[in-house]
Amino acid sequence: MRVLIVGGGGREHALAWRLAQSPSVKAIVASPGNPGIAALGQCVAEPATISGYCDLAHAYSIDLTVVGPEAPLVAGIANEFRRRDLKIIGPTAAAARLEGSKRFAKDFFRRTHIPTARSGESLSEFGLPVVIKADGLAAGKGVVVANTASEAEASLARLGPNVVIEEFLDGEEVSFIGLCTGTSVVPFPPTQDHKRVFDGDQGPNTGGMGAYLDPGILSSAQAGDIMERIMLPAVRQMAKEGTPFTGFLYAGLMMTPDGPKLLEFNVRLGDPEAQTLMHSFRGDLGEVLRDAAGESLPTLNTAPPSVSVCVVAAAEGYPATPHTGDLITGIPDAEATGAVVFQAGTEQAGGQLLTSGGRVLGVTTGGDTLQIAIDRAYAAMAKIHFRGMHYRRDIGRKGLNRAREARRW
Repeated sequence: MRVLIVGGGGREHALAWRLAQSPSVKAIVASPGNPGIAALGQCVAEPATISGYCDLAHAYSIDLTVVGPEAPLVAGIANEFRRRDLKIIGPTAAAARLEGSKRFAKDFFRRTHIPTARSGESLSEFGLPVVIKADGLAAGKGVVVANTASEAEASLARLGPNVVIEEFLDGEEVSFIGLCTGTSVVPFPPTQDHKRVFDGDQGPNTGGMGAYLDPGILSSAQAGDIMERIMLPAVRQMAKEGTPFTGFLYAGLMMTPDGPKLLEFNVRLGDPEAQTLMHSFRGDLGEVLRDAAGESLPTLNTAPPSVSVCVVAAAEGYPATPHTGDLITGIPDAEATGAVVFQAGTEQAGGQLLTSGGRVLGVTTGGDTLQIAIDRAYAAMAKIHFRGMHYRRDIGRKGLNRAREARRW
């Protein structure tokens, strides 16, 4: 099978890395890809139109296309591929509104009776802190938790009039991703993202500064509750409304004292959650995705998931205006420790690897325990250098604290 990957970030590098190890996959093409993906397959220029991806699929005899980012899905890439009888993983534009419009999604949660935060039309309906979300796509940075009235007003002015205003929910965030076939959901192990730029969940939101996968994030009862109250009702309602959902459905959850509540749906793999999921995945990913694209229920390895940690190295100035064009060194030394360094904001120029975006690298490791995986990730990160590089030093700490509390009881 020949696979086309749409996108060029860390998530797409992780997909390419795992697919390259799949017996069912004989070739990988990525558009636009990145230097890390180029070591695993062929990278080709990004076409100017959605239909251009279909032309690429024909030109390179592609059997299956996997879409990484949300923008092409919201723009209807899956519709065009299916119109031309090409296999693709991803929802139609109508189904992708679950991520493309916060207002559509909030209305959908209400009519599907999915537990979620209370929302309103004005700041006066809520106390502080309050959550303000841009309605459209914002690359993971369209959510503001305002702690003061002046901060809330400034956020409204910045994000514009088309926003969703919600109550603040207290608890731990969890990323729960399933692979959907239109009527069913096959869940991946839960992960936990770290959105804020600084340690201790301080500073502005980012696209994600790191993630970890650990069996202790959710109990089996909690995971079952999420499937029964959130994931399956969503897929069934989408089918009922004539917009069946296929592809990756990512629930951003808050685990509250009243149970899981849905913060948002994304219609693709998370980033950096994908790095941990692909690092820990066992089996033939190509075969799993081929089954799902054909709307057959795929089978995932049911062995207990291995622990995985991803720490993101970001450019100076991120998440505001990242500095680019800086020389990156030390990746071979980092990978010599056993880590996998997924590239995101990188480019090759003059025989050198340079920074080209905000989130530059995702240093990803595994281990028998979360502490071992964390230690390995930071040991590998210490080998990497570029000017202004910064990263969080507390990725996975919540998991360690959770395990410590469990041992106390």
